[in-house]
Amino acid sequence: MKRKTTRKQGGFLRRIKQLLVLMLVLVIAAGGGLYWYAVTPQSQKVPLTFNVGPGSVTRIADQLEKQGATDSALLFRVLARLSGQETRLKAGVYRMDAPTSPWALIDKLARGDVVEVAFTIVEGWNWRDVRRALVAETQLGNDLAPLDDAALLKALKIDASSPEGLFFPDTYHVNPGSSELALLERAHARMQTKLDAVWAQRAPDLPVKSPQDALIMASLVEKETGHGGDRPMIAGVFANRLKIGMRLQTDPTVIYGMGEAYTGKLRKVDLQTDTPYNTYTRAGLPPTPIAMPGEASLMAAVRPATTSALYFVSRGDGTSQFSSSLEEHNTAVNRYIRGR
Repeated sequence: MKRKTTRKQGGFLRRIKQLLVLMLVLVIAAGGGLYWYAVTPQSQKVPLTFNVGPGSVTRIADQLEKQGATDSALLFRVLARLSGQETRLKAGVYRMDAPTSPWALIDKLARGDVVEVAFTIVEGWNWRDVRRALVAETQLGNDLAPLDDAALLKALKIDASSPEGLFFPDTYHVNPGSSELALLERAHARMQTKLDAVWAQRAPDLPVKSPQDALIMASLVEKETGHGGDRPMIAGVFANRLKIGMRLQTDPTVIYGMGEAYTGKLRKVDLQTDTPYNTYTRAGLPPTPIAMPGEASLMAAVRPATTSALYFVSRGDGTSQFSSSLEEHNTAVNRYIRGR
């Protein structure tokens, strides 16, 4: 009986060893295949010019595959992670004059070997975000860092008290080493063009009386929602409140007024602490925009929805629940915020 058990155990161990050997062979084969793929030039149609936008390695890999710069977004992601370069891939416009291996392509993106730099101002960024991103962009000339906000506005010949809200969110393509001030000049001109265009289409009963006020209103709309369908309604609530002299009471203005003191959580004491931007303690619009609004928010600000709503609350899914009375609003708050 013991001899039988020993034979069975020996057979089981042999099968385990065989399985381990097979797995080792497969791993070696897969590794060899991946190495061969990594160093072999792909079948790109060259010359090829392609654009890499900002974002994660997953987003970049998808962009490359769609533009024909790589055969496989999945394998590109794997190689980028194995190389340790996944967080170093730089946005910009690139060119390939000969078929390029995935490994060489990753190196090219990590070095930022661009024919043009792509710099994106994101909708909803405030001026601190824009300045921080520009200073961190090593492929541009370093002419912004020495200037404070007043010196920047003077250099750009902009008559304003703050750079906030003055630069249109978009992706700007410039040559490597280009002036950061020149890029901002383009972004400001673009914002002026967009603002002039929407202001010409403003509603006749609009409670804001100047393009600057419309820009401020648009920045509030931009920060209150990322849901396109809600923007005109939120602008409608703000317009209704301005018409009857009701305070706007919008949290993003309080957060903006707190500056770097905001740590991610808004407390009751913050809503009660007066600043020029606290729309709970002060009536009307804040003194400047609080962010860079996109075109949809600009249009919503000048053509708000016709509504009786005076209140709104987040439903928790990116959309808002609108109410015409305080009683309706409290019911919505209990449902969506307090879960009652």
